[in-house]
Amino acid sequence: MKSSKIWKILTAVLLCLLIVVGCLYGFGVGWKNRTPETTSVPTEQAESAVDGEAVLSLWAQDAASKKALIDYIEAVTTDGSADFIPVENRIAVFDLDGTLFCETDPNYFDYCLLKYRVLDDPEYKDKASDFEKEVANKIKEQNETGASFDGLEVDHGKAVASAFAGLTVGEFNDYIQNFKRQPMPSFTGMTRGEGFYRPMLQVIDYLQANDFTVYIVSGTDRFIVRGIVDDSLLKLPAGQIIGSDETLVAPDQGDTDGLKYVYDDNDKLVLGGEFIVKNLKMNKVTVIEQEIGEQPVLSFGNSTGDASMAEYTTSNNPYKSLAFMLCCDDTERENGNAEKADKMYSLCEEFDWVPISMKNDWTTIYGDGVTKTASE
Repeated sequence: MKSSKIWKILTAVLLCLLIVVGCLYGFGVGWKNRTPETTSVPTEQAESAVDGEAVLSLWAQDAASKKALIDYIEAVTTDGSADFIPVENRIAVFDLDGTLFCETDPNYFDYCLLKYRVLDDPEYKDKASDFEKEVANKIKEQNETGASFDGLEVDHGKAVASAFAGLTVGEFNDYIQNFKRQPMPSFTGMTRGEGFYRPMLQVIDYLQANDFTVYIVSGTDRFIVRGIVDDSLLKLPAGQIIGSDETLVAPDQGDTDGLKYVYDDNDKLVLGGEFIVKNLKMNKVTVIEQEIGEQPVLSFGNSTGDASMAEYTTSNNPYKSLAFMLCCDDTERENGNAEKADKMYSLCEEFDWVPISMKNDWTTIYGDGVTKTASE
C-alpha cells in the first residue's frame, strides 16, 4: 500500500516534468519557426532605405533630380509599399559617355583611342590599313573642326576591330590602360582614364547600397568600356558591362567555323578583326533583353542614342520606373553644349524623363583639383 502510494507520487512528478519539458521545447521550436511577419523582428527589406542625402553629397541641396531619385528609391525599397520592387527585379542601366564619363575631349574616348592607334602609335601607324587611316583622319578632322560624317559610328567600329586584331583580350586591356594615363587635353589634374562624373558614381553607390544590380549599356566597344572601368573608381564586374561587339577567335582557328574548331590547352582568345554590332539606339533595347533578360526599372542616359533604352524602361513596366537624362549645360567645368542641353530639356518634357543639370544639380563634376583649361 505504501509502495503503491509512492509509485503514484513518482508517476505524477514524472508526468509533470514531461509536460514542462514539452512546453519548453514547443515554445523553442515555435519561436524558431516563426516567420518575420509573425514577430517584431524587422526583415532586411523592412529596414529603412540608405540615406540618399548622405550618399549623394556632391549634389545640390535643392536639386529636383536628386529628390526624384531619393523619393523613387524610398518608395520601391520600403517593404509594404505599393511600389515595392523585389531585389531580383531592381535593375538599373546606364549609358557611359556623357552619362558616367567625360563624353568628348575633344571626342569620345574610343574615337581618340583609334586616332592614336592609327595616326600616332609608332609601333602601329605604318601597319595601318588605308581604311583605318581614312576613318582616323575623319576623326582628326572632326576633332579639329567639328565636321560630321555619315556612317562614322559603324566605320569606327569596323576600324577598331581591324586595328587591334590579333591582340589577346589582356593585351588590348593593357593598351587601353596605357592610353588612359595620357593627360585629358582640356583639363589639368586629370588623365583620360579619370574622367568619371563623381556625382554619378554616387548614384551607383546609392543604388548598389539599395540592392540594385547596375549595368553599363554603352555604344562604345565592350572591351574598351571594360578597360575604362578596370582599375577605376567605378566598381562593376565585367559581366555587367555591355557595349558594341567584335569577333573573338583562337589564333590558329583561321577561317574554320566555331562549330567545327575545338579549343585546346594551347589556345587563347584574340580579337578576330570583324565588327559585329554598334550598340546604340534600338540596339540597346535588344541587347538588354538578350543579355540581362529583365526589363530595367531605372535608365540613365544623355542623348537620343539612349532614347529607346529610356522608353523601354518606362513603357508597360510592371514596376514603378523612371528614366533620367543628363543635360550638358555646364560650359565652365565641362565641355558642355548649351544648344544640345536645351534640346534634351525639351525631350525630357516631351517624354516625361527626369532631366539632370550638370551645371545646377552638381557641386562638382570631376572632384577637387581638376580644372578646365580650354574651351571646345
